[in-house]
Amino acid sequence: MNVPSIRYIADWQKQAGPAGIPSVCSAHPLVLEAAMKAILPTDLPLLIEATCNQVNQDGGYTGMTPNDFRTMVENIASKASFPLNRLILGGDHLGPNPWKTLDAEVAMDKAETMIRAYAAAGFTKLHLDCSMGCAGEPIALNDAKTAERAARLAGAAEQAAIGQSQAPVYVIGTEVPVPGGALDAIEGLEVTSSYAIRETVKIHQYAFQQAGLTEAFSRVIAAVVQPGVEFGNHNVVIYDPVKASELSRTLSELPGIVFEAHSTDYQPPSALSNLVADGFAILKVGPGLTFALREALYGLDMIASELYPDSSRQSLRDTMEAGMQADPDNWQKYYEGSNDEQARLRHFSYSDRIRYYWPKEDAKASVHALLELLNEVDIPEPLISQYLGGLLKKVRSTEVAPRANELIFAAIKDVMQDYISACKG
Repeated sequence: MNVPSIRYIADWQKQAGPAGIPSVCSAHPLVLEAAMKAILPTDLPLLIEATCNQVNQDGGYTGMTPNDFRTMVENIASKASFPLNRLILGGDHLGPNPWKTLDAEVAMDKAETMIRAYAAAGFTKLHLDCSMGCAGEPIALNDAKTAERAARLAGAAEQAAIGQSQAPVYVIGTEVPVPGGALDAIEGLEVTSSYAIRETVKIHQYAFQQAGLTEAFSRVIAAVVQPGVEFGNHNVVIYDPVKASELSRTLSELPGIVFEAHSTDYQPPSALSNLVADGFAILKVGPGLTFALREALYGLDMIASELYPDSSRQSLRDTMEAGMQADPDNWQKYYEGSNDEQARLRHFSYSDRIRYYWPKEDAKASVHALLELLNEVDIPEPLISQYLGGLLKKVRSTEVAPRANELIFAAIKDVMQDYISACKG
């Protein structure tokens, strides 16, 4: 199979084959395996990205360095019989954000160490994000300082990538939705102006030139913009092509560049297709995939309770609730309202802050116990209808076996399929 190179993604729409690519932003092994299974029959490469807070030289919140992350992904690929030459590893928001409470020079030194580790580990798509202020600086930096620091990190990546089979490609720009989704219900968003994105590209190009990185800038393949998509705890703002039409037309002035859209989770298939058609060729998805995983696991948890009412097993939901209460840092400041409202959001928010708790040992043990209990059990259709109703038609048609693992993969693959269909053009 001739796998298209992301280096030339701006030309994909002019050729036969895909027009865009989903960016899977997750470190959950079940999500990654399901994504591989979904992409495998297509002609798309699979882009998997880690964030600076998730994976870095200090381990991030997953406990993984870039090398660790790569090893994990390749082990999953081996299990799923997914060709390594179709894998693209990316680093998202690479910059000083994990250390922004420190002095700027100290934080940037750490950011340099981090991006060197990403590049040396073979991550080839690097999003440079130095927009945040460090200790004693404004919360958000101006374009010139952001670009200067981004160029500094690109220089570090270039050095670390010497000897790698592929030179890195870069993504610039930082006009993204609130990480993890907005806190409150949202009704609309301001689309990035054409002037703002032209300035972003121009200022970054100048900063790269000043740093002696003109050739590296030729490998800038995308700019992050706000096309008017977002999700909060309760709702989703759907892409409106009319509102983004001026921004989309700006791409004609930016040869070799496409737009990267963050927080495209929960967009309907038609919106995803419109995004790709309008030049937002890189579609980030993360919480939407782990939301589907959580739905499937909770459905199976209820099914296990019906099949084995006398089991002494603690429910998965109770295990997750205990874990989130014991360590509230990853949800407390994101979920407002009464105690009851916060309890509901901990489990069912679109922001899916529960995804930070699946790697915990108690959570992993609880999931393992659930899947062991249902191992080799043909789950009755009426229970699938009741608790995993969206998968019933595929079970009845024998497309999906009524087994726990197959149902989990099917739930995640359903989300991936919307992105695959949109990106195939």
